[in-house]
Amino acid sequence: MLRQRFTETLKKAMKGKDELAVSTTRLIIAKLKEQDIEARGKGKEALADADIQQMLQGMIKQRRESIALYEQGKRPELAEKERGEIAIIERFLPKQMGDAELEAAAKALIAELGATGMKDMGRTMAALRERHAGEIDGAKASQIVKRLLG
Repeated sequence: MLRQRFTETLKKAMKGKDELAVSTTRLIIAKLKEQDIEARGKGKEALADADIQQMLQGMIKQRRESIALYEQGKRPELAEKERGEIAIIERFLPKQMGDAELEAAAKALIAELGATGMKDMGRTMAALRERHAGEIDGAKASQIVKRLLG
């Protein structure tokens, strides 16, 4: 489903002459092809939508790191381009949970699993990622779960 959306978005961006959307979508498609080739080399099938979402989140993380470096280097125009790319990539991801929603989901899961301390951190995070794939920021989730368990 996501693969088809990439193609449709690329066509629409090309027709609308949206250069940033065209280049960003092409980057996504190229990265996806690279990941598919890598998976085939390991004897696996092409990436599933959940894996593609994880790839997109990785691309967003890279761009956020670049923004910080560009701002340190006094290059606001490049930082702004990266922000534009993030906005385009985020179109393909499910809506991210807010901090309050994430905390509520973590509390419910901790209660359900009967997690009592830091020794249950890994199990809790794995279950949280599984249930809310693509909807949570792993770093934020980790901080919240650590605070709740600690």
